[in-house]
Amino acid sequence: MKIRLAVPDDAKAIGQLMGRAIEELQHGFLTPEQVAASHAGMGLDMMLIEDGTYFCVEDGDELVGCGGWSRRATLYGGDHSAGRDSRLLDPATERARIRAMYTHPEHVRRGIGGLILSAAEDAARNEGFREIEMAATMAGKPFYLTCGYAIESEWYDTHGAVPVPLATMAKSLD
Repeated sequence: MKIRLAVPDDAKAIGQLMGRAIEELQHGFLTPEQVAASHAGMGLDMMLIEDGTYFCVEDGDELVGCGGWSRRATLYGGDHSAGRDSRLLDPATERARIRAMYTHPEHVRRGIGGLILSAAEDAARNEGFREIEMAATMAGKPFYLTCGYAIESEWYDTHGAVPVPLATMAKSLD
């Protein structure tokens, strides 16, 4: 497997991977209605690609994972999501964001998430951030706990037809 920065031409494949991951990996954590509603709050934020903070993981020529980090205020969501904030964060006083982590359902538990998370954390650290946070899905929460993230709060994304539970999780980069 190899990791590289995403480019705009990756958007279609990333969108397809995200859709499949949402549909298949959230079952057992969310109701079918919540899975459907997840699409309103999740998805690709092209600003991540434009900022050079979003990664693709490939196994041969197959996209098997994607995710990244952000130096901007938006905590989660895609281009279509409400409440976005492109303000640049201050590394001295604010946390970087982990954003849009997805693994192909046929490639889970192969180290893809860890590879992306490590690259994202290193990049944020190299830009002077001392802490990082995310809006984690219920399916992602167990993984992030094993990676040293702590749950700060649990809340609901209300952008879809029904509320979808999420958790704010954070970690020190020191």
